[in-house]
Amino acid sequence: MRTKELVKFIKERESIRLKKEAGKPRPWTKDPILGNYRFCNVHREDDRVTRELKALAPTEDANLWFWWVMARLFNKPRTMALLSNMRYMGKLTLNHEQMRKTLKEAREHGPIFNGAYIVSTNGVSMDKVDYIIDRVLKPLWAARKDLRPLQNQYLSGYHADLMQFDGLGSFIAAQVVADLKYVEPLLSAPDWGTWAAPGPGSRRGLNRVFDRPVDAPWRTDEWLAHLTQLRAALSMRDRLHAQDLQNCLCEFDKYERARLGEGRPKQLYKESSLCR
Repeated sequence: MRTKELVKFIKERESIRLKKEAGKPRPWTKDPILGNYRFCNVHREDDRVTRELKALAPTEDANLWFWWVMARLFNKPRTMALLSNMRYMGKLTLNHEQMRKTLKEAREHGPIFNGAYIVSTNGVSMDKVDYIIDRVLKPLWAARKDLRPLQNQYLSGYHADLMQFDGLGSFIAAQVVADLKYVEPLLSAPDWGTWAAPGPGSRRGLNRVFDRPVDAPWRTDEWLAHLTQLRAALSMRDRLHAQDLQNCLCEFDKYERARLGEGRPKQLYKESSLCR
């Protein structure tokens, strides 16, 4: 396994974050790839958007899960601030039409979706706001009592529950799980540190670490077994849960593509970068 290269990447990326947050001047690294391009943090909880969304999230609310679904569909603090201020979040009734009006008015003044996550109408020809409200949020809200996380529930099981609904593919559902796992009852999930859902980048990243062809396919159970093996081999495993490691593999793949001349990361580093 190429654990040394992966660990070096992870430690240097974390070092950049610590230097920046300590107020030290640039450059924070001698690595030209990490210094010039945008990479998400080692720990997802350190990403700026996650911090800003968490500051807006309601507390001690049985429908917190629903708020985080909306938060990750839009993935934009400005949008969630507008919705939070309307004071219908987490209530027993949800004013869908007021939400529709607010969102459509807001997009006249700027984006209401964050382009970092791809949210589409899945081939349905309709306004994206209408699709999100009518095809995604309304059915979820109607099933809210059945979708509240339970004590002793597995992250894998809750991820599967969310994926039963339109608009919540594996990626978005996993992002919601990553937010909810820091509060009860999912904070006590039996697979809190060991579960993750693969994505294209982390599949490629795991291939690179295990010296497989970069586009070699994985069965999901096979991918997770190898992720578990890798996590056990890493010295920082106590702080690096499986979902953080999955994200690091995605970023490692991005780094390796740049290093090997296979392509460049899409975004240059900016002070206002979403992940920095």
